[in-house]
Amino acid sequence: MPSITSANVANAIVKLVAADALPALVGNLVMGNLVNRDYEPVLAQAGDTVNVPIAPVLVANNLAEGGSVQAQNPNLGNAQIVLNSHVEATFVIPDVTKVIAVPDLLKVYMQPAVVAIAEKIESDLLALYAGFTANATLGAAATAITEAVLDSAETALFAAKVPAGPKYLVVDGTTYSQMRQIPRFTEMQTAGTGLAAIVDGVFGRIKGFDVFRSQYVPKTGTGPVTTHNLAFVKNAIGLVIRRLPQPLPGTGAIAEYAEYGNFGMRVTMSYQPNTLSQQFTVDVLYGCAVLRNNHGQQVLS
Repeated sequence: MPSITSANVANAIVKLVAADALPALVGNLVMGNLVNRDYEPVLAQAGDTVNVPIAPVLVANNLAEGGSVQAQNPNLGNAQIVLNSHVEATFVIPDVTKVIAVPDLLKVYMQPAVVAIAEKIESDLLALYAGFTANATLGAAATAITEAVLDSAETALFAAKVPAGPKYLVVDGTTYSQMRQIPRFTEMQTAGTGLAAIVDGVFGRIKGFDVFRSQYVPKTGTGPVTTHNLAFVKNAIGLVIRRLPQPLPGTGAIAEYAEYGNFGMRVTMSYQPNTLSQQFTVDVLYGCAVLRNNHGQQVLS
């Protein structure tokens, strides 16, 4: 049985904090759970570029009797995602032993740090709306969303040959409220599932879209404010996360990685002699970009 040392205890503390970090992050993400996520436990530095191959388009050739095949020279597309976002949230704990003894107290410290990082990732993903130019923008600024606009959004993605599968619509709180008041989709006698929207406030699905609301949907303008809601499928946007390196040995800092599915972050503990306290830093290195322009659709309101 290994002996208990200060180094073992310190590592155990960081592992405990790290284990609490990722579930809170994933729970506070909307967009991050819907887009194409790529996480590899390999070390990377800010500024590194990840190349994501995009499948080429081929055509079918009618091979007549006595004919020959037609060799095609497809160009493999490439989407570059730069790891240009290194975000962190740091907090100080004066008496770390007391916090470890009371797990609920640890969450009080950890949750705000993780939520702050989740908000930054969410905002960056939703800010990609301007990159979706292949499909004509639908809806109008400062105008309530209608059934016709939603129908056109789903039709536009179908016309763009988006593969069959889940389609997502992420809107702000006001637009979500407007959708809950569309009579044909919130009344039992017409939609059959309207009870949830009225009683629970959960809209669910409409016109083939799984509907989500986010507090970080971008808004532009000052006169009529334009809300940039987003309709898309998973492969429209890519989110790439990479591991950050360990601190240099002997510098007084200990780091552990918190990894959960396709998410990963680093939790670092260091001693602050000026305040006689332990400092914890939660940080993550990531990048995001539009992967397939025609797989997304701006829906204004």
